[in-house]
Amino acid sequence: MKSFSKKPGSGLSRRDAFRTGGMLAAAAAAGGSSQAAPAKVSGADVYTRIGVRPFINCTATLTINGGSQMLPEVISTIEQASHFHVNLDELMDKVSERLAELLQVERGIVTAGTAAGLTHGTAACIVGTDPEKMQMLPRLDGLKNEVIMPRESRNAYDHAVRTLGVKIIEVNSPQELQAAISPHTAMIEVLGQHFGGAKLDLKDVAPIAKKAGIPILVDAAADYLIVPNPYIALGADLVAYSGGKIIRGPQTAGLLVGRRDLIRAAWANSAPHHAFGRALKVSKEEIVGMLRAVETWRAERDIQADFREWESWYASITEQITKVSGVRAEVRPPARGGPFPTLNVSWDVDKVGLTAGEVGRMLLDGEPRIMTHAEGEGHAFLIRPVALKPGEHKVVSQRLYEIFRSAPASRKAKPAPAAPAFDVSGTWDVTIQYDVGSANHKLFLVAKGNQLSGSHAGWAYQGDLRGKIDGDRVELRSGLQAEGTHLTYAFAGTVAGDSISGTVGLGEYGKARWVARRHGA
Repeated sequence: MKSFSKKPGSGLSRRDAFRTGGMLAAAAAAGGSSQAAPAKVSGADVYTRIGVRPFINCTATLTINGGSQMLPEVISTIEQASHFHVNLDELMDKVSERLAELLQVERGIVTAGTAAGLTHGTAACIVGTDPEKMQMLPRLDGLKNEVIMPRESRNAYDHAVRTLGVKIIEVNSPQELQAAISPHTAMIEVLGQHFGGAKLDLKDVAPIAKKAGIPILVDAAADYLIVPNPYIALGADLVAYSGGKIIRGPQTAGLLVGRRDLIRAAWANSAPHHAFGRALKVSKEEIVGMLRAVETWRAERDIQADFREWESWYASITEQITKVSGVRAEVRPPARGGPFPTLNVSWDVDKVGLTAGEVGRMLLDGEPRIMTHAEGEGHAFLIRPVALKPGEHKVVSQRLYEIFRSAPASRKAKPAPAAPAFDVSGTWDVTIQYDVGSANHKLFLVAKGNQLSGSHAGWAYQGDLRGKIDGDRVELRSGLQAEGTHLTYAFAGTVAGDSISGTVGLGEYGKARWVARRHGA
């Protein structure tokens, strides 16, 4: 690959090339025309001009916070690719060959993130490259319609598999796995555990799956690339990665690598082809940007050097914030979901009278804004490094030091709750009014003084709840397990005899209004 490194006497650094690459590509596309490019919005103005304030990102790779930083080489490649047109089938074929060479796998494609890779991989295992069957999806009449997953592998991203209409069969032991395999089994999906462990892991699943001829798909979204691939070595047929996490490719890209025939089928089932995955489009810019990230990873990236740099940042933060009595900081090793060192910041509430949620709000409300995992009523949070730019750790440490130093010496005792104005024990019929649509739920409450417990039956799922009553004010929190996703509800309302009304927080899904009436009233 052509290097962006500075040559003696050239006066052009890799960063200079990154900044000027777009102009060079545009000039080449225009036959060397010197016509001035239109004025561009620069820097943070692309956000601030519409009222959005960027932040220093201590949450690493969370999609909702923009993922990690793209490498300069990736940004330059994407910008240059945007000036030219190619056929996507031709492009992906060549990229697939290059990925196979770089990663020592049979084949690989670029996907619109890991979730898209899971969807395409599932489709490949169900219908292969049969055009008639491809057009049937998500109807599964006459097709294999079950996917087996170890219970520990289930999570919110299962939806990317379930979107094909398959039924998820949970297993928790090799014996249960063996019994679950049937003519309806399309594949087995396992959560990548290279940086962790599980009761029923790939090493346990693979021998059983191979004997039955069932393909295995591994969700390794958070992992970094290892060559040779440890999952394929253990018997996986397909492995899906995120491009926008520690690999630092495009935020909206990912990789699906593995068996040649299944990778070809996954590409056939994805955009630009008119199949179930047509909506999960990956652009020519993302394709070559993702390839560039992999090439950079293999040729130039030293992940251990990254770790050492991040740990030096942690040492600087620790030195500053632990000047405040009661504040502690501890480096934690890589783990599943975050295969990089993290810094756990904690404090003694008897010396620093703040909750994690209060610290998080202060950091986010300041200038510059700092986004962290500091939330809730606890007294600790993790700092994760992948999206931090060099030097930003100094801003983080100074702000944390100021917040801790200025905090009240201890947490003020909350006033005792008022005696309950009503006995809310019993069954309540609940109507939740969403922005669009409504649903009927039930709450089963047991009151013991100011404490409430019971259960919450939703429209489709159910779970336990806990809460309290303070005079006529009620607060309830419940969790409903919906397939691999844990849905949370935070009810707050006022009791008036046989009715309660107020708002309900829905986590990442926003808020709604709710009205409850005592059953039979």
